[in-house]
Amino acid sequence: MLTAVVCVWGATFVVIKSALADISPLLFNLIRMTIASACLLAIYRRHLRRLRWATLGAGALTGLCLAAGYQFQTAGLRLTTPSKSAFLTGLVVVLVPLLAGIPGLRPPGAGLPKWNAWLGVVAAFVGIVLLTAPQGGGWSMMMLREINPGDLLTLGCALGFSLHVIALAHFSPRFDFEQLAILQIVFCTLAMGVTTPLLEKCWVHWTPRVVIALVVAAVLATAAAFTVQAWAQRILPATHTALILALEPVFAWLTAFLVLGTGLHGREIVGALLILAGIGVTELMPSRMQPTMPEMPSI
Repeated sequence: MLTAVVCVWGATFVVIKSALADISPLLFNLIRMTIASACLLAIYRRHLRRLRWATLGAGALTGLCLAAGYQFQTAGLRLTTPSKSAFLTGLVVVLVPLLAGIPGLRPPGAGLPKWNAWLGVVAAFVGIVLLTAPQGGGWSMMMLREINPGDLLTLGCALGFSLHVIALAHFSPRFDFEQLAILQIVFCTLAMGVTTPLLEKCWVHWTPRVVIALVVAAVLATAAAFTVQAWAQRILPATHTALILALEPVFAWLTAFLVLGTGLHGREIVGALLILAGIGVTELMPSRMQPTMPEMPSI
């Protein structure tokens, strides 16, 4: 189900990219999250009757991490290239296992990532490099030496999304996923409402493609998607989640090929296959996986 969610995220890239010609990006994010919050509140409002302060705090922290990821990514994209943005955002696959190795951030009951998880991380990271590097530009680590403010903002995006995965790994086993799904989106919306006017001059031309993109992004790619992620991380370790999230550029690339007819290049195919191989090594190789959700005692 989490893979299906990532497929939706990748597939909506084409729709959202087209809509951004008629609306400023941070305003798009804010409206998207507002609609998603309304949908979740309408569907799961009864779950808020037994809300605890601890759950409220968990939702606030998770939502702030999510807002940081989106706002840093969108603000940074205006000042850097799409290939750099995609590459730096893909660092989530490396940052999550590194952060999970820190005792204070490691989810309770979770051990250090096993050898196959680290092998999967390396394969997926190399795949992201091959998938996002521009063609014929002599792209190498020299790219990272030409750091600009947009790159630094995008690094903040990778850190925000990584902390979001870690936060869900901590909180999903302890709280109702319906409550977490609602609260993280509501607090994300509030954070965007405060920061959007400070980061951009908002504008919009209401066109059919803007409306369609907002509905698809809000209902499918936000309300439904983050509900599934909150549920899935009750079971999946954080490192496995990060690897599955690495599929987003693969699905975006496939959608662009199918819808826009963009060419397929050998290096990009190898990159996509390496990401798939990294997930396969982690998920399918025999290894004792410690579930995130604590086991119930036998009665």
